Amino acid sequence: MRIVLDTNVIVSALLTPHGPPARILDWTLAGELTLLLDDRLLGEYRVVLARPKFGFDARDQRILLAALDGLSERVTALPLPLELPDPDDLPFLEVASSGRADALVTGNGRHFRPQSGRHEVTILAPAALLEAMRHA
Repeated sequence: MRIVLDTNVIVSALLTPHGPPARILDWTLAGELTLLLDDRLLGEYRVVLARPKFGFDARDQRILLAALDGLSERVTALPLPLELPDPDDLPFLEVASSGRADALVTGNGRHFRPQSGRHEVTILAPAALLEAMRHA
């Protein structure tokens, strides 16, 4: 299964190591899910994980980001003609669309409802992805 992970899923996985986001991250690191990435997404992961409020160890961050980068499929994302509530979320949708992801996995599905334009990307919460995988 080809997925794009919203940053909030990675943060949730690290903060709650036994929840659905953690299982998804584990499967991604094990190569059972194909993570689609571009430099913008990797940069966002880097910036958010480094926020002091999370208290993540800098070395652990580097190891995780290097692993995700090394395991991912790089995508050259094409711009999408739409507006999202938060323009910073658009790169995730562009990578998912251009990379033909099976799903964009996020804890904030409403952030990916366009204010103008349309997209065909399947948006799933972490628990919904786990459920979909059980039936695949």
